[in-house]
Amino acid sequence: MSAQLFVVATPIGHLDDITYRAIEVLKSVSVIAAEDTRTSAQLLKHFNIHTPLTACHEHNESNKIEQLIQRLINGENMALISDAGTPLISDPGFKLVRAAQAHGIRVIPVPGACAAIAALSAVGLPSDRFSFEGFLPSKQSQRLLHLERLKDETQTLMSYEAPHRILECVKDMAQVFGADRAVGFAREITKTFETIKKMTLGELVQFIENDHNQQKGEIVLVIGGATVEKDLEQEKLDKLLTRLLQDLSVKAASQLAADLTGIKKKIAYQRALELTQVQN
Repeated sequence: MSAQLFVVATPIGHLDDITYRAIEVLKSVSVIAAEDTRTSAQLLKHFNIHTPLTACHEHNESNKIEQLIQRLINGENMALISDAGTPLISDPGFKLVRAAQAHGIRVIPVPGACAAIAALSAVGLPSDRFSFEGFLPSKQSQRLLHLERLKDETQTLMSYEAPHRILECVKDMAQVFGADRAVGFAREITKTFETIKKMTLGELVQFIENDHNQQKGEIVLVIGGATVEKDLEQEKLDKLLTRLLQDLSVKAASQLAADLTGIKKKIAYQRALELTQVQN
């Protein structure tokens, strides 16, 4: 009879943030699949957990899955952990969980710390609707394109960022979203040098430039959504395109809409296509 796979959240900094249930599960399973066995070994030692560790990270996960699944099928309960926080959230584990589900193995979450949710809870930006973008593209050209696709989103946006890219990333956000867009900056959550602030993107650029220490550690960015005015602009564009499409082709309607509104022709063309598909 197949065993169970426990997806266990671990602390993101302060070791006291681990749950009683997480400790109990980590002690009870036959093996722990860890992102980095060296990092996890320190955590296990702190809580006097002697369960064997096996590596499961982005470089070996695809090759390791068959072995891990077989152990589960053979009846060995297993825990999946990452270096910090909740597995799968910008961390390895998705392929293993998917494979377990495909083999009819029960996957059980053991909830706990998650840097993104912790940041969202503390920065004071709307939390009723939000989108987690993980790590943005490392190349600036790709990052700018990605941000362009997000700039009119009205929900709160969250992303992780590497310390050596944080300044350039925030500058790109200020360029695309506007320097006056609200942003929450959460660094080293639950650790000694925890920093949690809310300001505008323009102010955050200056804050990071003036204090090099802000380019260190684990960083979460929480960006306020576009204002309602953006929705009104979209509504006006839709009305204009809908009227133009009654008499013109998609190409001609989008060109005229771009000329009349100042919007990029590519955006007008894409929206005209979407409206045509809806009408059909």
